[in-house]
Amino acid sequence: MVSCVSGSRLDPWVDSYAQRARGMTASEIRALFSVASRPEVVSLAGGMPFVQALNMDMVAETAARLLKERGATALQYGSGQGDMSLREQILEVIGEVGVQAHPDDIVVTTGSQMALDLVTRVFCDPGDTVLVESPSYVGALGVFRSFECDIVHVAMDEEGLNPQALTDAITAARSAGKKIKMIYTIPSFHNPAGVTQGPQRRAEILRIAQSAGILVLEDDPYGLLGFEGEVPRALRADDAEGVIYLGSFSKTIASGLRVGWAVAPHGVREKLVLAAEAATLCPSNYAQLTVSEYLATQPWREQIKTFRELYRERRDALLESLQAMMPEGTTWTIPAGGFYSWVTLPAGLDATAMLPRALAELVAYVPGTGFYVNGAGRNNLRLSYCYPDPDRIREGVRRLAGVIEAELDLARTFGTTHTLATFHGESTPTPDMA
Repeated sequence: MVSCVSGSRLDPWVDSYAQRARGMTASEIRALFSVASRPEVVSLAGGMPFVQALNMDMVAETAARLLKERGATALQYGSGQGDMSLREQILEVIGEVGVQAHPDDIVVTTGSQMALDLVTRVFCDPGDTVLVESPSYVGALGVFRSFECDIVHVAMDEEGLNPQALTDAITAARSAGKKIKMIYTIPSFHNPAGVTQGPQRRAEILRIAQSAGILVLEDDPYGLLGFEGEVPRALRADDAEGVIYLGSFSKTIASGLRVGWAVAPHGVREKLVLAAEAATLCPSNYAQLTVSEYLATQPWREQIKTFRELYRERRDALLESLQAMMPEGTTWTIPAGGFYSWVTLPAGLDATAMLPRALAELVAYVPGTGFYVNGAGRNNLRLSYCYPDPDRIREGVRRLAGVIEAELDLARTFGTTHTLATFHGESTPTPDMA
């Protein structure tokens, strides 16, 4: 047993870590939690779903009924692939986005974050290339880093992943002798960018992936949370063999239940089950059966409709406040669903450097650099509108606008400039801005 450390070393085991552990660092979102959770801070940072919109009496009745009628099963070990009844119910849920599958194609996971981990574990060796959007979901970047992948950002535009940029990235990676294992994309209501791939764009992305023989990893936690029009059709709906589809009940029921899933081709599904059994033996039977009981007895489509209306109201409060209060030169995306808008600051400002001032003014956001692995995104930030009520959102934007104005005054006074990065990670205009 090691009871002390020698010299100034704080971690006596640092030399014993695996190579893959050396790149593990806390995300900028995680680092914000302790500050942003203070009640006096208006947090536009974290993407917590507003679970208070659930009928808690109905949820309590569901859990009580489950324990009374099937408690011995719910509290026991289960299948490594997930409960069969729940997998059959997931078919109904994914049918809303056009996905047709068999219960055997589904692997239930502890949230879709676990599914991301399992897919990467099965496919990626150290040094393998994963193509991701620019910017991309911080949780996915953390997984790919942990498996020592070579992460390559691909430019986006107002419809998400740009086909020409994707083609160019594939050509460049292969010309450099890199082995591309997958394209990771969030086509609907992107986190953090807030943009959505249209039907034609989705067809283009699939055509490129199919032609190149590259697997697509489609992450779709927000697909049912659109604010207008039809539910976007999933990529997986048009390619059962070339796309692994990830989904979650975290945004449509409750994140605390930690129930997600992967829909995968037969051979891949078997590998995912083996990887899941090695990692956790089996997902929580209690959580799965609680979700299953909820889906069987509660009006879940009506609950999703309630969430949509609530988030639309909060999205509108954010956009109206940004339009009314933000200094000239600030731009932002206009999300048609989901939780987030992506903001580009006026030229010369640095969202990471500005964060301490924002926290001092009791408003929190996530700096854009957290959504890149290459240092880009310094003049971007992500705003989340899912959790605060509309009045808090307006107050948060008011405080943030004051911080940006103060930073602009400093820049004008001292001629301060910072390294800039656009929405695309390139020099093209930011799309869909108010």
